[in-house]
Amino acid sequence: MRLWRSTIITHLTTPLAVFSSKHTSKFAMTTSSEIGGSFSAPRLVAKKLLAKSQSEGDGAVVRRSIGRPELKSLDPFLLLDEFSVSPPAGFPDHPHRGFETVTYMLEGAFTHQDFAGHKGTIRAGDVQWMTAGRGIIHSEMPVGTGAQKGLQLWINLSSKDKMVEPNYQELLNEDIQRAERDGVKVTIVAGESMGVKSPVYTRTPTMFLDFTIAPGAQMHQPIPESWNSFVYVLHGVGVFGSMDSSPISAHHAVVLSPGDGLSIWNHGSKPLRFVLIGGQPINEPVVQYGPFVMNTQAEIDMTLQDYHYCKNGFERAKLWRSQ
Repeated sequence: MRLWRSTIITHLTTPLAVFSSKHTSKFAMTTSSEIGGSFSAPRLVAKKLLAKSQSEGDGAVVRRSIGRPELKSLDPFLLLDEFSVSPPAGFPDHPHRGFETVTYMLEGAFTHQDFAGHKGTIRAGDVQWMTAGRGIIHSEMPVGTGAQKGLQLWINLSSKDKMVEPNYQELLNEDIQRAERDGVKVTIVAGESMGVKSPVYTRTPTMFLDFTIAPGAQMHQPIPESWNSFVYVLHGVGVFGSMDSSPISAHHAVVLSPGDGLSIWNHGSKPLRFVLIGGQPINEPVVQYGPFVMNTQAEIDMTLQDYHYCKNGFERAKLWRSQ
């Protein structure tokens, strides 16, 4: 979603506690074995980061968590932006290579189009999972009046996948899998929760779960032990990892320690909404130059040549401009 200009800007890149009697609610106590399996190594809060507002694109404002100097990356994740964009601001024509972008609309709508003729509009609850691969140039612009809001996640690709042909997976809100139990609702963008799986294919194995937890409810979500994972809080206040952890409020990213699952409690009076995102680390060198992410500086240099001379994946860039 970063705007590409003629002047290039470089962007380098305890055991599970039981439910305390002092937190009573209308929901029955739910154990980890009832709603996701017991954890031999519960994940705890390893790092907390407030996503501060910054300018991006052409007049747009984003809250960036991953991708800030304090958290440049979390393998395989390169960036997470919570965006709020009102016309005429937006993200005009810009390129990508070497990774995937996942755009999840929360409010309003965005229209996108690329140099291969792909275009459309994603609305609240819709998901666009774009594999840039060897090269895409596209635009992302808000539709309608007022603030259009959502999340955009950048997921790295392994060296063997960086130059694949570009591809889209697009899911409408009504087609995305959901589950609900004991005061917990989950939208399953990628991965699995409560026995329900998303149809999205992830080249880099990934989970992307949107949870809403009612006041007084709790949730215990398995996470593959070898994966890195984090939480981003959208609304409300939650307790993550252990019952004695400090509550965490909206616009904070929470990096989780290693383990095989995460427990969450909502002791507040309002619903708690957050996304839980995890992925299998790639464990390869990352060289990032703006919207290009490769493994070596030589590959970045070649990418800049390809983009400049409109070749090796960027052939259609020479005559294309978004409408």
